[in-house]
Amino acid sequence: MKQTDKIRIERFKSELKLREYSDQTRKRYAEDAARFLMWSGGQMSREAVAEYKAELEKTHSFGSVNTIISSLNSFFKFVGMDELKSRRKRVQKSMFRSAERELTKAEYERLLTAAQTKRNERLYLLMQTICSTGIRVSELKFITAEAIRDEYTDVYNKGKERRIYLPRDLCKMLKAYCKQKKISSGPVFVTRNGNPLDRSNIWSDMKSLCKSANVSEKKVFPHNLRHLFARTYYSIQKDIVRLADILGHSSINTTRIYTMESGEVHRRQIQKLGLLSFY
Repeated sequence: MKQTDKIRIERFKSELKLREYSDQTRKRYAEDAARFLMWSGGQMSREAVAEYKAELEKTHSFGSVNTIISSLNSFFKFVGMDELKSRRKRVQKSMFRSAERELTKAEYERLLTAAQTKRNERLYLLMQTICSTGIRVSELKFITAEAIRDEYTDVYNKGKERRIYLPRDLCKMLKAYCKQKKISSGPVFVTRNGNPLDRSNIWSDMKSLCKSANVSEKKVFPHNLRHLFARTYYSIQKDIVRLADILGHSSINTTRIYTMESGEVHRRQIQKLGLLSFY
């Protein structure tokens, strides 16, 4: 990649940081833009974009192509070349969530038991914190000793602020943990060096529970705990607008993705309607 293109990518990453994009999103956008520039030899034209898009469609799903196009469109806007923006492929959204990736409450409870068995109290409490509040992994830094005492925390993310209330039983467990670890202020979930846990630390710890918990690795990742919170909340409250506020979503359409159930759950629900007549 040319030096000028490298500089552009670094400036693009800095701009995304100013916009308060998450670390993971900044990395993905920058990598997608860098791959395009390497493929095109630094050439940025409508012809090059169209050809690159056609190449992507040969090896990627429509969903993946759309994700890459979003990254490139953001990059083109940053460099002042809006005319290069490309339309995303129209994909009909699935009504149901894949059962292979849907973490059930029973599986979640087995993961908690496995964490206890391994005496990993930090992971045991961390999973419960995400699953009982719907907080993002990137927002765990707002779970502080002070927040536990107040029983709520104010989260600042993506230029927005929202208040997350913490269940009292969770606060009791976290207070005991803080006392044990001598944490009197600041983030609760930290490394041995006192640094906030990052996504890779948590991901790795959760994956280590899969075998003993008898849960598929495809289902075990931090964000799936947030999905379980959303489905459970919606099944009881049936208030998608309030749920969107709790999760920090700008669009209810995003929240709908979180509340999707598997086709098997839907099948059982329609079977209970009592609209069949047997001879």
